[in-house]
Amino acid sequence: MSDIATTSGGAAPSAAPSAARSGPAPRHRLWRLTQGAGLILGLYVLLYALYAYQQPRALDAYAIAALMNNTAPLALAAAGQTLVVLSRGFDLSIAGVISLCNVVLAVYPLEGPGGALLSMLLCLAIGGAVGAVNGWLVAYLRLQSIAATLATMIICQGIALVILNAPGGYVSEWIADELTGRLWGAVPVSGLAVAAVVGLWLLVRRTDYGVALYAIGADEPAAALSGVNVRRTRFITFVGAGMLYGLAGLMLSAQTATGNPNSGTPLLLLSFAAVALGGTSLSGGRGGLFASVVGAATLTLLQKVLFSSGVSSFYTGLFQGVVLIVAVVFSGLLTRIGERK
Repeated sequence: MSDIATTSGGAAPSAAPSAARSGPAPRHRLWRLTQGAGLILGLYVLLYALYAYQQPRALDAYAIAALMNNTAPLALAAAGQTLVVLSRGFDLSIAGVISLCNVVLAVYPLEGPGGALLSMLLCLAIGGAVGAVNGWLVAYLRLQSIAATLATMIICQGIALVILNAPGGYVSEWIADELTGRLWGAVPVSGLAVAAVVGLWLLVRRTDYGVALYAIGADEPAAALSGVNVRRTRFITFVGAGMLYGLAGLMLSAQTATGNPNSGTPLLLLSFAAVALGGTSLSGGRGGLFASVVGAATLTLLQKVLFSSGVSSFYTGLFQGVVLIVAVVFSGLLTRIGERK
């Protein structure tokens, strides 16, 4: 059944979802791309040019794959967070889901390609289950998303500590080697995973669900009056976000090859930073998953640039915060200019 239902009288929904589907005029679409993904892409290119200047081997296939491996967990986590933010919500359970998936894979390693497939399905199931709980609490019990997801994060962190009370264990060699490796000697597997998620998003955003997601984020009462099933859309959003967190936990486990019950904690605030850096409005209804992925890649690359510059790791957070503030302020200025035009 479609997320956008007809009214009780059989009339078609109001023009709001239709307008969301058709989108703005081509000129406005180009402007939004320029002030959103285009802005952060430009910043990424500048940072990579500086990184290549500092490290001449930064353009080698091995260096590119290593950078993509470091980026993938945060990029997938930011992708999931973007879905929730677009619906005008916040999801703190990301840290708990990633930590739980990580320790499960480290304590119960499954070898071989078949084991890797089962491990991926297990991570998707864990993330989807937590997302379903979040969706039920927020969409149907009408709890605040911060309170509900904070509770599930604490529960997941507690379960992770029960399974593995200290860093240790080992992830299967197949996952650690193959998911951080390269296909045909040049294409990083982790990059293909992120690209697949972005490609899927480009298809989903044009569906009834994608239209409904933007509609409830922009104006929930108007979306409901237009026939959007708000509760179901929110529920699906949290489930999808949880599954992306599970994939992030899988890629993080492949990168670290070991378990840590607190492994997801650093990604919590960074996921919000990546979403904001990508130009997605934290008030919902505006933005996109691709820009958030590029935002995550930019934050990761900034760490590399600072390290290559000899800057102490203690100052990394300071520089990331400054870049985030400047980018958000500049994006806001471009938005106001676009609205005046």
